[in-house]
Amino acid sequence: MSLGWDVFREMEHLHREMDDFLNRRPVRWQRGPAFRWSFLPGRAARAYPLVNVTEDQDTIYVDALAPGLNPDTLTITIVENKLTVAGEKQGLGDQVKTDAYHRNERAAGRFVRTVNLPAPVDQNQAEANYTNGLLTIRLPKPEEAKPKQISVTIN
Repeated sequence: MSLGWDVFREMEHLHREMDDFLNRRPVRWQRGPAFRWSFLPGRAARAYPLVNVTEDQDTIYVDALAPGLNPDTLTITIVENKLTVAGEKQGLGDQVKTDAYHRNERAAGRFVRTVNLPAPVDQNQAEANYTNGLLTIRLPKPEEAKPKQISVTIN
């Protein structure tokens, strides 16, 4: 029985501390100017595009704020209750030389964002529209996923 240093215990402790740090990061990291980090591998890669998910009795609506996309690279897939939006945001290209930048906050590159949907959807009736930097996705619910009112019998 050794009471000395245990490398595996230390690694597990470090792993827990890193998870706690990443899960408790300040709100400004999550909502602020995170677009530059949006295209980096890892946890922050799922932060672009910013989305709103709403629903009514018949439909789930997803609005994704994604200006500057190349619509030809945009793909939308639905697997079970997960919606995935992928594409590529174009940079400025050769318009501005790298050494001419004073500030560069507009990130570019490939992205993938997956969001959980609150209910099953009818994939065959899904519609998507990209206008003025806003991707709007309409996902109708199948009949079995719509709320049903049940009458109550009083005895």
